[in-house]
Amino acid sequence: MDPMDIVGKSKEDASLPKATMTKIIKEMLPPDVRVARDAQDLLIECCVEFINLVSSESNDVCNREEKRTIAPEHVLKALEVLGFGEYIEEVYAAYEQHKHETMQDSLKGGKWSNGAEMTEEALLAEQQRMFAEARARMNGGAAVPKQADVDSNVES
Repeated sequence: MDPMDIVGKSKEDASLPKATMTKIIKEMLPPDVRVARDAQDLLIECCVEFINLVSSESNDVCNREEKRTIAPEHVLKALEVLGFGEYIEEVYAAYEQHKHETMQDSLKGGKWSNGAEMTEEALLAEQQRMFAEARARMNGGAAVPKQADVDSNVES
């Protein structure tokens, strides 16, 4: 592959997080097996190359269908074209699980939820607390009122 395979970046700039990859490698092996640092680096490079290969083929499949966005179906077709057809069922199952988990996360809300589960009073108190924090930062770090102080201000 050309050193400028990835749009606007040299091949050396494209990588995967080493700590995460090392954790995955260790989880996949028996606890008594150790992997040399060079072998870990090689495995990470192989993963990057595999991702580049599948991405490139997925893009080709997408272009042949005259689409502008690579869809999961394009990735599955790319795996088939590249000779990884035996993995398609497992990849599709992982994709379905990811969709299900993502849908569950969005239903639960989480950190960035719209606050539908909070009462109007709780939302107002949270807004006041956030305003107080912002004012404190703007005023050079003046003390931020405690939650109780903010709550008592809301009631008055």
